[in-house]
Amino acid sequence: MRILFMGTPDFAVESLKNLYEKGHEICCVFTQPDRPKNRGMKLVASPVKQLALAHDTPVYQPTKLRDGKALEEIKKYAPDIIVVVAYGRILPKDILEAAPLGCINVHASILPAYRGSAPIQWAVLNGEKVSGVTTMYMVEQMDAGDIIDVCEVVLEETDTYGSYYDKLKVAGAQLLCSTLELIQNGNVRRKAQDETQVSFAPPITKAISPIDWTHTADQIYNQVRGLNPTPGATAEFRGEKFKIFTVKKTGKDTQKEPGTVLTADKHGLEVACGGGSSVLITELQAPGGKRMSAADYLRGHNLFN
Repeated sequence: MRILFMGTPDFAVESLKNLYEKGHEICCVFTQPDRPKNRGMKLVASPVKQLALAHDTPVYQPTKLRDGKALEEIKKYAPDIIVVVAYGRILPKDILEAAPLGCINVHASILPAYRGSAPIQWAVLNGEKVSGVTTMYMVEQMDAGDIIDVCEVVLEETDTYGSYYDKLKVAGAQLLCSTLELIQNGNVRRKAQDETQVSFAPPITKAISPIDWTHTADQIYNQVRGLNPTPGATAEFRGEKFKIFTVKKTGKDTQKEPGTVLTADKHGLEVACGGGSSVLITELQAPGGKRMSAADYLRGHNLFN
């Protein structure tokens, strides 16, 4: 099958890699323009672009999709199908209809739940027990197209955004390949989404990073793991803002005011939460410092003693 692939981050790399390994013909790859990164602000190619170039696949990086030039490029390569995985751009109708077999997408949730740009993080933040990936036909409305297939993936209580992301990118790549096989064999059964079950996953911003200690230990635990590794939950102690990467629910009862530091020792930093609960901070990052265990930080600092 002749495929035009659209994707940008590491999540999409796994899918593109699988397509190469399965012997599909990747006629062209669309990806976001190179972005300046790090202190030197040097332009860096997206992970998808790097993989495509390693396979000598033509790469196209449009800044606009509605001026007709992107459509001309697609027509030049005459793909059978367009595959989109975390491209990061809204596709206009003419591009969605540019390939004979349509335009399909791998989305990191079980649709219609968590439509939007941050489905993995919101699933963890909300304490879901299971989520997964969906392949669907794309339409102009975001993540609203007919479902082709789904793969459920258990969301363990110990999963962070980072670890669950890694699980879903593998599951998504596998589902994509099986979906393309269904399409190629003419065995697709389209299923319309149930609009009464729709929920949304808006972009994650640093506005949700600060920990509200009046929340319960369960809520804070999910917040910390849902923002790990990025953008990271934050908490202030004695006027300094720390990033908090890992906490444990202690299961203890306390009558102390939420936000009170209960202990600071070799086990970490225990803080009172809402509902008479507490959490133990076991991994953090001090301002200007490196990510490290709370125990290691406390051995060299008396901030909480």
